[in-house]
Amino acid sequence: MTVKTVLSILGFLVLLCPVASFAQDSTKLPPAKKRIVNLDSVQYGVASYYAAKFQGRLTASGEKYDSTKLTAAHNGLPFGTWVRVTNRRNKRSVIVKINDRLHHANTRVVDLSAAAAKKLGFYSRGLTKVKVEVLGKKKPVEQ
Repeated sequence: MTVKTVLSILGFLVLLCPVASFAQDSTKLPPAKKRIVNLDSVQYGVASYYAAKFQGRLTASGEKYDSTKLTAAHNGLPFGTWVRVTNRRNKRSVIVKINDRLHHANTRVVDLSAAAAKKLGFYSRGLTKVKVEVLGKKKPVEQ
């Protein structure tokens, strides 16, 4: 078979299939998963921190991830938003800048840099319960 013959047969098959049937088939697809978005000014949930393998990789905002900086990933707050994260177990808090997103299936409220996890005292645990308070776009004066 030549290429011309194959293309002719494919063209003929496309003409036989009504366009409406393609549209009907697409309605059978499962709905796309939506990102969990929480824009409340105070949020409660579980925090984790980035694995070492992410060091130097680009974040969703385009910045390189640096484990020594006080940054975080959040699924709803705009990039550049400053938040205070408080460990509910020991009451320690840290101010971090949102510069990344979590995976859409991740149910955690925030994913912190290693430096932030160490300041909050849960680096060896991996996860902790936190309170997240939105401070705004201007970098707050540390207390």
